[in-house]
Amino acid sequence: MKKLKWILIVFIGIILLMKFVAMPYMQKQTKKHSPEQTANYHKNNKDLKVIYSSPSKKGRILFGELIPYNHVWRTGANEPTSFITETDIKIVDKNLPAGIYSLWTIPNKEQWNIIFNSEVPEWGVTILSGGKETTRNPENDVVNITVPTEKLTKVIEKFTIDFDDSNELALFLAWDTTRVNIPIN
Repeated sequence: MKKLKWILIVFIGIILLMKFVAMPYMQKQTKKHSPEQTANYHKNNKDLKVIYSSPSKKGRILFGELIPYNHVWRTGANEPTSFITETDIKIVDKNLPAGIYSLWTIPNKEQWNIIFNSEVPEWGVTILSGGKETTRNPENDVVNITVPTEKLTKVIEKFTIDFDDSNELALFLAWDTTRVNIPIN
């Protein structure tokens, strides 16, 4: 009985060590390679913010290989990308109430599915899958739209999310030679 008690104490100690020491250390290390970025938009009665981690291309083939087509991507690195709106808005023609959302995408060569999910998990992928499976719960999807891709002539080295209001307001994602625009009304 005493041996079982010690095994249980050691097991709990290992779990606590992983949660409070190893995971924060790993998160800090990954942010060195994919630093956290913020995009803000504060105009026309809209207060929008995106927080994401920005990996670099580093000569890799990204879409279709590193980021497979037709699979959910956490849209950046590390934690899932967070999209925050202080007011109710529309993404294309779908209502997105004020709140905090995780932003997920399903890349494809000619179009991407864009998903706003009401749950923002701690980490975007499962560790046991080696990063191949996301932690997104589809039951919490609030908005799911499809937008076309745009082929760029210049390579974008670092994954970038920002707002563009040169015509109509849009959130854009750009990396390598791919850009997608997400209209915000």
